[in-house]
Amino acid sequence: MSIQKTVLDNGITVITEQMESVRSVALGIWFKVGSRDELAHEAGLSHFIEHMMFKGTPSYDARSLSEAFDRLGAQQNAFTSKESTCYFASFIDESLPEVFALLSDMVCNSNFDEDACALEREVVIEEIARSEDDPEDQVVELFYRGLWPQHTIGLPIGGTRESVATFDQSASFAFRDKHYTSTNCVVAAAGNLEHEQLVELALKHLDALPDSADGAGRTAPQLISASKRTIHYKDTEQAHLMIGTTTLAADDERRFALSLFNTAFGGTMSSRLFQEIREKQGLVYAVYSRPHLYQGRSAYTIYAGTRPDNANKVRELIALEFDKVAREGISPGEIDLARQATKGSLALSLESTSKRMLRLGDAVLNNMEPLTFDIALQRLDAVTAEDIAALETELANAPMLTAVVGPFKDDSSDGDSGNNNDSNKELELA
Repeated sequence: MSIQKTVLDNGITVITEQMESVRSVALGIWFKVGSRDELAHEAGLSHFIEHMMFKGTPSYDARSLSEAFDRLGAQQNAFTSKESTCYFASFIDESLPEVFALLSDMVCNSNFDEDACALEREVVIEEIARSEDDPEDQVVELFYRGLWPQHTIGLPIGGTRESVATFDQSASFAFRDKHYTSTNCVVAAAGNLEHEQLVELALKHLDALPDSADGAGRTAPQLISASKRTIHYKDTEQAHLMIGTTTLAADDERRFALSLFNTAFGGTMSSRLFQEIREKQGLVYAVYSRPHLYQGRSAYTIYAGTRPDNANKVRELIALEFDKVAREGISPGEIDLARQATKGSLALSLESTSKRMLRLGDAVLNNMEPLTFDIALQRLDAVTAEDIAALETELANAPMLTAVVGPFKDDSSDGDSGNNNDSNKELELA
């Protein structure tokens, strides 16, 4: 298996990983645009345009486009994140030229019909409403707004009902012309394919993308300067807590140490958080930690769901575990266990052509050289106990944000949120 990369004269990056043992291909056309790149009145427009790309081009209406993918045996989809948008498909290798042509037609020629925009606005607003009904989704959004209140990376990917209601054909065309450019485009693929063929397909089908000079770049979100909390009242059976802080950037070489630390601290069923809070105390069904890596600066979070009466105790136990790792560190045995678990998880993920394609595209968009499996293992093996200890100290001593969704008095309510606060519990979080 080999990784090859070519940067075309117009700035498009084509990257592939050949897997001769399979008969499938996973193809993604990526753009370096997400919710962090939106202006205030554009909040959610990256996500909205992702939806609209499936609604028709001059060559296909929405139904015939779906049928064209089906005839090729292709499973197509897309996603929008805070930093990128990706249109992708998985299919049998012999269908590569046809699938590439379909995805390219979507991203270059979607017509953003006004009637389709009107319908899709309602669909996206329903998606927002569904997320608002899910307290686990809500606590994530509450956490990010609290962590980065002055930066667009703290805003929800889907936008708001108010912003989405304004999106139309004109706004969609303007946003696509600005961000769907050749220098913002990465074509990534993994599976049974030839790199040169993908380069030729990119030259043929993506020539309609406008050229653009590199912009001013992205500004890093700010550090959290002091511990704080933010609470949203919701009449739920469980309290949903997210606790975390700011940490290193996506391209920081210390990310391998962070991965091992996270695996030991809260990333698996053998981790400290899971064993202490669920297995020993029985206070939660779900508790886990994870880094969320972004350009410039990232977030490290712990999530727990527990009955409201136990929320303070769970928060205290999480703080105690942070204190323990700061004082005692992760033991050599835990590091070895975390290293093997992380390697195993990586190996299993790379059985999938889709996961390999996602790793390729994400690496290029974060200005990193994609790593082969063997090199990734070498990087994990090179992490020392001292590397992890330095991160332990940094995280344990950092100011923490605690976000909570549950039946507690809303911090923003000043004692009256209109939600029968007389019966709400006080949340006594440090």
